[in-house]
Amino acid sequence: MRVPLLDLKAQYETIRGDVERVVAEVFTEQHFIHGPVVARFENEMKAYTGSAHAIGVASGSDALLLALMALEVGGGDAVVTTPFTFFATAGSVVRTGARLVFADIDPRTFNIDPALTGEALASARRGSRRVVLMPVHLYGRLAPMDELQRLAAEHDAAVVEDAAQAVGARDVKEGRVRQAGTFGVFGALSFFPSKNLGGAGDGGMLLCREDDMALRVRMLRDHGSRKRYYHERVGVNSRLDALQAAILSVKLARLESWNAARRGRAAGYRARFEAAGLTPGPVVVPDEVGEQHVFHQYVIRAERRDALREALDAAGVASQIYYPVPLHRQPCFESLGFREGQFPEAERACAECLALPIYPELADAQLDRVVEVIGSFYGNARGR
Repeated sequence: MRVPLLDLKAQYETIRGDVERVVAEVFTEQHFIHGPVVARFENEMKAYTGSAHAIGVASGSDALLLALMALEVGGGDAVVTTPFTFFATAGSVVRTGARLVFADIDPRTFNIDPALTGEALASARRGSRRVVLMPVHLYGRLAPMDELQRLAAEHDAAVVEDAAQAVGARDVKEGRVRQAGTFGVFGALSFFPSKNLGGAGDGGMLLCREDDMALRVRMLRDHGSRKRYYHERVGVNSRLDALQAAILSVKLARLESWNAARRGRAAGYRARFEAAGLTPGPVVVPDEVGEQHVFHQYVIRAERRDALREALDAAGVASQIYYPVPLHRQPCFESLGFREGQFPEAERACAECLALPIYPELADAQLDRVVEVIGSFYGNARGR
């Protein structure tokens, strides 16, 4: 039995008719840039997330960059973020000319550690005009936003959330429900095809709570223009096209059920790992965090991770390492002066983490197979 990391073909078979219909409608109208289809999807995302504004852009990477551009971040400013995430998080900072400051991760959650963030913000504040805190909701789990917002307020830092992996993740407490991407001034979403809400190509969105900032982003994504050929700012070309918006609208209607299915598969993994005696043991599984987690990835910590991955591959079970190199050790950032051992938890995560197959259509038999192969690798840990 082969088990893919993700099966987009299986998902497409459940929505084929609706997708083909809306794509045909876009081609019939021949309105591919901006227009009513994009506006409708933006309004649907506003309603779904509870954000005051939802602005479609060309990618999640562009969403991060446009947020910093709207805040006028540049040379003399500093941005605090995590060293354990996808490259675009740090790349957007460096592209603005701002100083990149890291705080290490909480080993339990993989997200930026609030206990270390205050010190990083204080360091960033020294000699900087303005400071931005950019937490990442990694693998679909919310960062601890209450603590991070308090720290940001103490250090007069704007908050820009990288919610590219966490659409639909939410904080539910005391009758209050808040979605990933709606805590800060901006929240960046990605619609890359592999995301929980993925398009048929690149796409992204900025959630925004402030009217003036939303207006800036709408200008900046369209070459700094509100009126055609009149440019108030120097912007970029970063627009969500109508074909992507139409497809994403179809998928948004199913996102809640898909995210619930992912949580169910995650619970299935936990139960199987526990029954096999693999955790606690050679495998560390993600914490149960209720409605907060949407399991964009199901990431374990594993002893002899690289050898385990080879065994899975030989058995036809796909896996992936997110991420093999922490950002502070990337060659392109060598000139920034980071050193090995500076962020030990991020480095340890890079050596231990392994993403296993997870998607709504993942069958029980496939779950059984993944855990069976891992149990065989570790010598059936229950009987050790």
